[in-house]
Amino acid sequence: MKEIKVFCPATIANVSCGFDVLGLALKTVGDEMLIRKVDKPGIHITKIDGQELPLETNKNVAGVAGLALLEKSNYHGGFEIEIYKKIKPGSGIGSSAASSTGAVWGMNELLNNPFSKLELVKFAMQGEKLASNVAHADNVAPAIYGGFTLVRSYNPLDIVPIPTPNALFATVIHPQIEVKTSDSRKILKTTISLENGIKQWGNLGGLVAGLFREDYELIGRSLEDHIIEPLRSILIPGFHQVKSAAIENGALGCGISGSGPSIFALSKGEENAQRVALNIAKVYDEIGVDYEVHISKISASGVKRLK
Repeated sequence: MKEIKVFCPATIANVSCGFDVLGLALKTVGDEMLIRKVDKPGIHITKIDGQELPLETNKNVAGVAGLALLEKSNYHGGFEIEIYKKIKPGSGIGSSAASSTGAVWGMNELLNNPFSKLELVKFAMQGEKLASNVAHADNVAPAIYGGFTLVRSYNPLDIVPIPTPNALFATVIHPQIEVKTSDSRKILKTTISLENGIKQWGNLGGLVAGLFREDYELIGRSLEDHIIEPLRSILIPGFHQVKSAAIENGALGCGISGSGPSIFALSKGEENAQRVALNIAKVYDEIGVDYEVHISKISASGVKRLK
């Protein structure tokens, strides 16, 4: 196989109570990439459609992640990459993670899968480091593993896949403003109170337990963030109105997707997710903010081959 086309899913990181350790992959929202083996060594990004992003290998997250894989491989040729961006950078649903994971996953397939999923996460994290100055895995892990993932440890890296209840749907609304991950990290505090830490650990444990037990009420009770959301929500117009509208219309819970500005809600069943989408859109209609809305099941597979 000389060429592969891949779907690179959008992701929701943090999922309220799991800052930098919890994430999920969306099934119907994502980028596409075309990757082909070539004789010329290195990574060559030949086309980017949909967004204005650098073609230079060392300035593009797909290029940096791809180089990290090449350095560990026995392959002496190179790869050409075409990127078809449908996730806007700075949207909060894993734009850089989609490019990073799509590149390394596709390259690994073309090399007959010499690397494990955990190794692919490590390579993709180098793309995240370029994008946000931090090599975090809460987006790239679910993009590669699919479903929900928990980053139990960064040193050494330890990824734990978590089962997803079948009826769980995500609704994401993206106000058309950009919040860079690197900027949103600057407003975070480096210390937390013991009281808030205890609340957060309880919610993270409760959310993981709720996913394993398919206990939707427990999932809903656990989708609370006492540490990050109070700080980052000030960067997102209408956040509290959107959150209230989501909960009032049947969402299990609602919070900031990644570093924002996108806001996510989780619901039991597609009908509830549709109703949530309709009513949170009304909030931005009323305050005059342009937006996009996505409704998706959680992706069981993450990044996948299209042809």
